[in-house]
Amino acid sequence: MTGSTPVTARERFVDGMYGFGWAAVKKLPEPVAVRLGRTIADTAWRRRGAGVLRLEANLARVVPGAGPERLAELSKAGMRSYMRYWMESFRLPAWSTRKVRDSVVIHDVERLTDGIASDRGVILALPHLANWDLAGVWVTRVLETPFTTVAERLKPESLYDRFVAYRESLGMEVLPHAGGSAFGTLARRLRDGGLVALVADRDLSSSGVDVEYFGETARMPAGPALLAQHTGALLLPVTLWYEGDAMRGRVHPPVEVPASGTRAEKTAAMTQALADVYAAGIAEHPEDWHMLQRLWLADLEPREPREPRERSSGQDPAPGGPAPADARNGGAA
Repeated sequence: MTGSTPVTARERFVDGMYGFGWAAVKKLPEPVAVRLGRTIADTAWRRRGAGVLRLEANLARVVPGAGPERLAELSKAGMRSYMRYWMESFRLPAWSTRKVRDSVVIHDVERLTDGIASDRGVILALPHLANWDLAGVWVTRVLETPFTTVAERLKPESLYDRFVAYRESLGMEVLPHAGGSAFGTLARRLRDGGLVALVADRDLSSSGVDVEYFGETARMPAGPALLAQHTGALLLPVTLWYEGDAMRGRVHPPVEVPASGTRAEKTAAMTQALADVYAAGIAEHPEDWHMLQRLWLADLEPREPREPRERSSGQDPAPGGPAPADARNGGAA
């Protein structure tokens, strides 16, 4: 552990739990892991903690007119989907390439493969739907294409190191989000014809872009749009969802750079286009949307609006909750 900030008891506990997950869950027979995940999800849902209540409040915007029973039904399914993500992620290092191939179906994948073949550089931008870690492994193993992503620094440092090592073991290049250097490295990878993948549907910092999202204002990262403008790379939105034993995904048409306007205007238009794709995907599969945090600005204290910073990498600082959600964030696809 480096740095002068002391590690709290809670941070040590969280780090230990993740270590236990990767060490123990991946050794369980799959049916046992599935039952364990569902049991944890149902227990958390029955306790009606802050994360569950926030998920229901968020879903109320996604499914307008839904009554309490429908929202409870969706939040229960949502917690099961969220824990499915974690059970899969703990077990991914032990999955064979055949298992990965059989577990993922991607529609309109030619948009991605053609972009990779063009050497133009490709940016994949995703919301918090289903399991982006699994999608990332599918890219590295089935398409045999490495990619670069960013990860928010977690506390304690040992937990951050665990997640970096985990994702690197899956074939991802992981850059630290802190320090402002990630944008330049991502841009270089794209100019070299590489692939960059970012979770890009929540940014509550002053560098984010305000978008209309399910009829209200939310803030999303400027990074994907700025990277596309700086490098000429293809910007492809992707949505994911679970369907039975498999995860499905769709590579959507590229978000083009507007022909006219200032850089800020182009960034705003492109980020809104991403938000529109995300909203459609979430509306179709709300139970697979893992947003256990505040998202809309109306739920937050007022903030001073600022122009988006060009060094923003597209990383969401905290997608889903103090422990698993922060760690999940990784910023990749």
